[in-house]
Amino acid sequence: MRSASYKAATLLCLASCLVVAACVTINVYFPAAAAEKAADKIIDDVWGSDGQPAKKDDKRSSLPVQASDQLLAAAHSVLNLLVPAAEAAQGADLNVATPAVRQLTQSMEERHAKLKKYYDSGAVGLTRDGLVEIRDQNLVPLPERNATRKLVADENADRANLYREIATANGHPEWEMDIRTTFAERWASKAAPGWFYQDKDGNWKQK
Repeated sequence: MRSASYKAATLLCLASCLVVAACVTINVYFPAAAAEKAADKIIDDVWGSDGQPAKKDDKRSSLPVQASDQLLAAAHSVLNLLVPAAEAAQGADLNVATPAVRQLTQSMEERHAKLKKYYDSGAVGLTRDGLVEIRDQNLVPLPERNATRKLVADENADRANLYREIATANGHPEWEMDIRTTFAERWASKAAPGWFYQDKDGNWKQK
């Protein structure tokens, strides 16, 4: 009897751990594919046809669970409810239709008309942290330098606010850095030929 009770308690503990682990996985999961899709949409809105769209594979993961008796079978049933929800979240779109996101996107789109010539000349480049930077001020005519610095500062403020707003709007402020990283990669991937961007080590590269 004691052995049977011990086994039942052990299996119950194991089942509980599996359920808790599944819940934690769902709570902290960052939907990378959805973030890339959201980034591409916003970048296309901001840049129009200037950039070069790049596709990436949507990699999915699953959590297989096996049960050896009734308690584990029950845990498996719970996980079958939880894991598909996580997979559905992976394929779901991030919410980028909030008024704040739309306002920031419109502001960046309007500014791009002024920034584009500096991307084209190589004066301004895309940084590895999802911002922009004056890469070579000598490529900016002297009378335009103050205006260019303001353009860059305003653009960076909008970009930082954009990443924060997307994370907050989707109920996960802790995703801000992941969203920023995703955008940084997509800005570089979709940059037009001749534009400069930083690689992961901070070195300038030209498309």
